[in-house]
Amino acid sequence: MKINKKIIEELTGYLKEFGLSEIEYAEGTTKVKVSRSVNVASSISPSEAKKKQEIIESSGKNITSPIVGTAYLAAEPGGKKFVEVGQKIKKGQTIMIVEAMKTMNHIPSTQDGTVSKILVKDGEPIEFGQPLISVE
Repeated sequence: MKINKKIIEELTGYLKEFGLSEIEYAEGTTKVKVSRSVNVASSISPSEAKKKQEIIESSGKNITSPIVGTAYLAAEPGGKKFVEVGQKIKKGQTIMIVEAMKTMNHIPSTQDGTVSKILVKDGEPIEFGQPLISVE
């Protein structure tokens, strides 16, 4: 089997052009899959990271993510958010959904209180242990 380098180069160009982490191409019995590692941390400037850390440290008690994934503040796009700032929540109440490996995981509150800050944006990639909301 002869590898067509031109296809690989084109696909690699598309990864960069469209900001993709993976692309697959098939023609007949030939399949080519090209992927790259995307460093999310580099997209945040040092001043933004410091500002975000200050907000997290100055807040009340934080509820953190038990998994890595993508945070969703509502069950569906444009839907009612699970929690809002100023809302009273109870331990076990769903505060958001984190999608990991195409599975929607409901994240429960680990404590009672009032939501003082929502520390993530809808659709934002999150890490294990990252603060999601602050509760007073």
